[in-house]
Amino acid sequence: MCIAQGMILLDNTIVNVALPSIQRELGVTPSNLEWIINAYVLALASLILPGGTLGDRFGRKRFFLIGLAIFTVFSAACALSRDDPQLIVFRALQGVGAAAMAPLTLSILVDAFPPERRTTAIGIWAGVSGLGFGAGPILGGLLIELFDWSAIFWVNIPLGVACFLLTVAAVQESRNPGARRLDPMGTLLASGGLFLVTFALIETNTHPWGSGYTLSLLGAGVAALVCFVLHERRVEHPMVPLGLFRSPQFSSANVVYALAYLALAGMFFFVTLYFQNVKGWSALQTGLSWIPLNLPFLLVSPFAGRFVRRFGTSWVSGGGILLGAVGTIGLAQLDVGSSYHAAWPCYLLIGFGYGFAVPAVSSAAMGAVPAAQSGVGSGILNSSRQVGAAVGLAVLGSISHAIVAGAWRLHIEALPGDVRTQAASLFPSVAGGEGRAVGALIGPEAASMAFESFVSGLHVALWVAGAAMVLGAAIAFVGLRGPRAAASAPVTGDPG
Repeated sequence: MCIAQGMILLDNTIVNVALPSIQRELGVTPSNLEWIINAYVLALASLILPGGTLGDRFGRKRFFLIGLAIFTVFSAACALSRDDPQLIVFRALQGVGAAAMAPLTLSILVDAFPPERRTTAIGIWAGVSGLGFGAGPILGGLLIELFDWSAIFWVNIPLGVACFLLTVAAVQESRNPGARRLDPMGTLLASGGLFLVTFALIETNTHPWGSGYTLSLLGAGVAALVCFVLHERRVEHPMVPLGLFRSPQFSSANVVYALAYLALAGMFFFVTLYFQNVKGWSALQTGLSWIPLNLPFLLVSPFAGRFVRRFGTSWVSGGGILLGAVGTIGLAQLDVGSSYHAAWPCYLLIGFGYGFAVPAVSSAAMGAVPAAQSGVGSGILNSSRQVGAAVGLAVLGSISHAIVAGAWRLHIEALPGDVRTQAASLFPSVAGGEGRAVGALIGPEAASMAFESFVSGLHVALWVAGAAMVLGAAIAFVGLRGPRAAASAPVTGDPG
């Protein structure tokens, strides 16, 4: 179960450092680059709740092995992709496998260990999860340096095979005879609504916000989500028991989680493109540069429970989110000429902030959920995190795209007519930070203009991400107030 959870979280971060390599080798547009991340995250977010239910009803070991096989097979398919549409589809199918595995790793552990050993087992599971999340950028950078971008997917094959054999040999089958029934309509409405909203936001890169195309997609997505809420209120066995959201603490924790991961997903995406495309770093350099973010997280998160018991959930979670906001806004100050010395103090703040906040918010959410509904409560929280990352990246990408487009138009106004026409056609490269490619076609001065345009979009996107975190901190300070005893709920260091 540790191997499986580590693989799932490794795939959340290892792909980030490969984005510029994939961008160059497959000729990926900025919109499709976002989809390489979001296809996986959306599938995982949309299907994680039914994945847990299927395992409970039909056998956790059996369904876990099915999910693991899907994840491993489509990891190989991702590595063999020859264009971006193929890669996006296979990433989505990889996310389907992850959605089947993720909720069952913890269920299988709980069933396998007696209560007196369970906390230790879960602590080890959480620690390995954090290690997978933190090691992703470094391992990804090393693999790309030695091989190419496909290696970040090939690495899952030996891990998946080993995990499959160990599960067959060591895990006993278990199921819950009283498990909730499936909710196919709820799953369809939630998945469809999230997909349409995210698709509409990403499509604003090529269609105006006020166009009929964009508004119809957004309207259809919102309508599907409204129908999902109405359906869940009427159905006998809802996928998402809406009664849980009557708890201000549970509702606040989910909103805080979504805002925190909105910011984190955007930060990873834009800062990766900045250092590799603008500064010319290798993937390995980029991965190693995140050590000041990952190390504080891994050091602090196991002890977050102590801080919660001493200072209270709202102060630890709100203060942690606020530290992360300061770090994110600090990264919004990066310019074309900035050095790494401007970034690493911000990484430290983000690492410490999330190290405090993630376990505290998790504890607050689970402390507000009845024991009988702990599985579905955990699944909802996980979905909030993934939805926040997917929708957040789409929103921030759309904002950045609009800012870069305006800046690039201003820069190229002074160019001769034929060169200006060629420069306008190169906008996708500008939006992706590929200034050197632009400069190679229309001159070195254009490379400088392209970098400045890209960085202007990065500034605004990260300012918005920081503002979202400030809002999250305010919600945490107000909505997560409560007795410090609430911290007695399990606190894990799972960052992904």
